[in-house]
Amino acid sequence: MTTERAELTAPTARVGIAGWTYPAWRGDFYPAGLAHRRELEYASSKLSTIEVNGTFYAMQKPASFRSWAEQTPDDFVFSLKGGRFITHMKRLRDVEVAVANYFATGPLALGPKLGAVLWQLPPNFAFDADLVRAFLRLLPQDTVQAEALAARHDERVPEPASAVGPPRRVRHAVEARHPSFGSAESVRLMREHGVALVVADSAKHWPMLEEATADFVYARLHGDIELYASGYSASALDVWAQRVRGWLAEGLDVLLYFDNDAKGYAPHDAMALAERLSPTG
Repeated sequence: MTTERAELTAPTARVGIAGWTYPAWRGDFYPAGLAHRRELEYASSKLSTIEVNGTFYAMQKPASFRSWAEQTPDDFVFSLKGGRFITHMKRLRDVEVAVANYFATGPLALGPKLGAVLWQLPPNFAFDADLVRAFLRLLPQDTVQAEALAARHDERVPEPASAVGPPRRVRHAVEARHPSFGSAESVRLMREHGVALVVADSAKHWPMLEEATADFVYARLHGDIELYASGYSASALDVWAQRVRGWLAEGLDVLLYFDNDAKGYAPHDAMALAERLSPTG
């Protein structure tokens, strides 16, 4: 798998939020009185992408993915967190059936609205070349491969979902929280498989790995001063806007998510950064 762009189109940057169902956002980001069932519709009218957290904690149903797709604009995309059963419990070992189950539960039902799949590793997961290589080889590179893999699901998936629309590429990103993933061997392995190493801003809790290893950059902003809780200042957002412009200039697409949701900063920071990146910003 090469990291060359699949289409001859200009690189794009999408800025969004990690999750959208937060009671503290009601009456702040979400207008007072907005029905909870309309929160996704509202959030997707303000931002171009959302990272789904629920897929990390439990297997979803195909109907959920279809509903999310129906509630959002045509040019909207979701990124999905890979299941913690795969990354944190199995720790990438013997996970073929688990990954098959993951794709059978409905991600492919998003069709063109599937942005990327994020595989977040625990902080104590050190780089193991053989283990990581086997996992990366398992990941489907397009929807045809993903559907074939999903067909190998087990009885835990009673209603497997089929891919929607023509064949499309499936992008993957790995958020590694152990510094050993910054090694030359790790970077080389990610590049060989076209998988992005996540650029994570985490108030120095975990390493920020900034090596581009795919034809897109996946960034997660957890808070630069206080993990999950601090907002980004105007000057900090200016710095991130410059970083994104630099990636775009290199021909890289960008998916960037604010995960500083604890005090409600995430959607406001996301809109502020998106405004800086707009043609009139």
